[in-house]
Amino acid sequence: QASLHFCAECNNLLYPKADPQRRTMVYACRICDFSEIGDNALVYKNDLLTITKEQVGVIADLGADTTLSHAQMGCPQCGNEDAVFFQDQSKRKETRMILFFVCTKCNHSFVDPSLPDGTIPEGVEMAG
Repeated sequence: QASLHFCAECNNLLYPKADPQRRTMVYACRICDFSEIGDNALVYKNDLLTITKEQVGVIADLGADTTLSHAQMGCPQCGNEDAVFFQDQSKRKETRMILFFVCTKCNHSFVDPSLPDGTIPEGVEMAG
């Protein structure tokens, strides 16, 4: 595990540096001449952790967007029968065909009610 090292003489940060004479990596102070042999060859560790979820995204004023298709779909919140819809836009290998609906009256977002039991699938994040 990479960790920070500090100078024993002036308490400044030590930086990794190659020492060609000793043929090893050392941690050296940039302020004074202090250096110590690096006990760990790991200087930097970058863990890439990506969690991709299907999500509605920005839904503000989607009801007024003239480029989206309309459907006669009852809003579970206000009962309005007009909603715009669009497909999930996540970039994954296995993207399911999930339709997101946004009520044109109250801007409530909901998923395709034809899904089994009307439940929201695992990994879907609803906004609004």
